[in-house]
Amino acid sequence: MTGVIDSDQHLYEDRTLWADHIDPDRRDQALTLVDDELGYTWLSWGEQRLDLADVQVPGDTAALGRHRQRQREGLPAGYRYDEALPTSYWNPAARVDQLDVMGLDQAVVFPNYGLLWERRLSGDLPALTANMGAWNRWCGEVVAGGRGRLHPVAHLTLRDPAWLEAQLAGLARAGVRLAMIAPAAVDGRPLSHPDHDRLWSAFVDRGVTPVFHVADQPPVLDEAFSTDPGDSLVPVLGSIFLWVPPAVAVTDLIVNGTLARHPGLRIGIVELSSVWVPQYLLMLDGGWDFTTTLNGRPLAPLELRPSEYFRRQVRVSSFSYEQPARLGARSGDLFMACSDYPHSEGTGTPLEDYARAGSLPGDAAGLFHDNVADLLGP
Repeated sequence: MTGVIDSDQHLYEDRTLWADHIDPDRRDQALTLVDDELGYTWLSWGEQRLDLADVQVPGDTAALGRHRQRQREGLPAGYRYDEALPTSYWNPAARVDQLDVMGLDQAVVFPNYGLLWERRLSGDLPALTANMGAWNRWCGEVVAGGRGRLHPVAHLTLRDPAWLEAQLAGLARAGVRLAMIAPAAVDGRPLSHPDHDRLWSAFVDRGVTPVFHVADQPPVLDEAFSTDPGDSLVPVLGSIFLWVPPAVAVTDLIVNGTLARHPGLRIGIVELSSVWVPQYLLMLDGGWDFTTTLNGRPLAPLELRPSEYFRRQVRVSSFSYEQPARLGARSGDLFMACSDYPHSEGTGTPLEDYARAGSLPGDAAGLFHDNVADLLGP
């Protein structure tokens, strides 16, 4: 093992990131952060407020709830966004310094506000891809400013194949090796649809690994089950069943032969829990065996057991409290250490947390380095 790699951190987008990096002819569609008359900052798209922006602190989710409740009650904001936001939350060089404080060598960095708007912009595909492209251009700057220690995650959709292939080419040139995609159907087509085979080949050829991450993306569960008020940041059922979308998506890719056809394709599953993996692998093989026998034929010809494709090509982030050493004993060496820094459900002391759970870097090379490195590629 060479150093500890954190598989899940986040970089905040600054107020003008999208406008500064978007295609010039789409600048009027750029996302932005706008203050209201009470001092609250909003992620906005044109005149539409998408969500309340807040400065998170690892381990203090209650502060986010208080901030949102103050806004609902019409009280002035309890802090000024720009004054409360630490430099390490958004500046790549400062984040590298923060890695030293945390005892980490490298980190995968996802967007912050990029987790909140994909579904809201889905009705305007040009605006959606333009804002994704703006973040993706910024990722190239993160590679340059991260001194080889930050691995930014691009933001992509499979809905526009020509755009996706052009983005992958640009990401490869910039040294960006990971990209977040939705674990969901693509305009009514499953991820395994034959029309998408050229896209999976493009991911492999360009050395960019698709990653599933918790985000506001097209749902897998029927939206009739979403009974949350409109200003809820995270839906209740979405939080309880956050593992279902990636499980459905990766199952689709396995049982319909996509992973078999593209053995070089790797899939990352990040911040979507990991405790489900052992039982899922049992159900994956069991369901495959039963339906193949009952139906008299397999859904697709597979040379390996379905679970073997998962073990060969999928890696899953596992928080310390999920006890990844215990999970690995049941499922194999599939898991990746993560902090979710600086989000409130995350931690600023990941190594200490994993040590308390019985996992140490010297004893778990896969957890702390090798499995993340497998997604990053050579």
